[in-house]
Amino acid sequence: MAFAVVTATPAEAAPRLVPASDREVVFTVDGTTTYGTLHVPEHRPGQRLRAALLLPGSGPTDRDGNQPPALSPNTLALVADALGDKQVATLRFDKYGTGRTGLGAYEGRPEELDYPAFVRQATAAYETLRDQPETDRRALMVVGHSEGAMTALQLGGTVSPRPVGLALLQPQAIRLLDLVTLQLKEQIAEATRQGHLTPEEQRTIDAAIDAGVAALRDDRPVDTTELPAPIAQLFEAFQGTNHRFVTSSDAIYPPDTAAALRPGTRVLLTCGTNDPQVPCDTTDALTTALRRAHVGMPGRVTLHGVDHLLHDENHPDTLAPAVLSALHRFAKR
Repeated sequence: MAFAVVTATPAEAAPRLVPASDREVVFTVDGTTTYGTLHVPEHRPGQRLRAALLLPGSGPTDRDGNQPPALSPNTLALVADALGDKQVATLRFDKYGTGRTGLGAYEGRPEELDYPAFVRQATAAYETLRDQPETDRRALMVVGHSEGAMTALQLGGTVSPRPVGLALLQPQAIRLLDLVTLQLKEQIAEATRQGHLTPEEQRTIDAAIDAGVAALRDDRPVDTTELPAPIAQLFEAFQGTNHRFVTSSDAIYPPDTAAALRPGTRVLLTCGTNDPQVPCDTTDALTTALRRAHVGMPGRVTLHGVDHLLHDENHPDTLAPAVLSALHRFAKR
């Protein structure tokens, strides 16, 4: 008696996977062409993936989380890799003043650039990610670092569809000028501890910082007479080209934005014990506001030994293991 031998073809044995890839994505907002990178992890043909928009920190920080040539930690590129390991697609982009995007429509008039313009740009990026063919629009997330985390909160209560998760990494969680005040006074206190300033000089400078912030908020000229030159220059910049951005950003109190989040939204908030820019106690009010908004876990995670750029002393060029663990927990299905 003869038996037929049936041999499975490779296609029947295992479906061919689409390899991981990066591609340039371009979108326009407020007359500005914005450039970004979409990272798509390995997936099955036709599979719709969870996806996250990545938002950078303050200043001229580009899509990868760098401020070239001086600072290149690759913060957002590394976050994209970490999320890709959990099969999460990501979009990161060059915001105004960085990379291929540049100033766009604000070229020649940077003094008109305010914080809401960055929020609109981030919103357009979210919608671009939503509409990608690989994206599951029911499983969108926003991941923001530092100032980008404050912007992520803004999007969390306004975009459509609402994100299922927010990761707020070392977030700007209090008003901008309050955070600047805290950082400057800590620098002055350290100079006093090292003997570069007397306690009386420290008190004089601290009072001048407080007066400068009050003047900015009242739209009055800042008296920089009692301020050290670097701090005086900072306040002069706040009154110059950056004035509209600083005052419009300072108007945002991040804990107030938490109430607009959809109950049950998965939220990760991290703070690092080695982060002088965003001390953990500055996130207390936001943590309370998130709890009152009935968001989901994992909640606030304290990252021991981690700095503002998400490194620790043993991992100066890569994400610290504690950061990877928190991101992977956040991205867990």
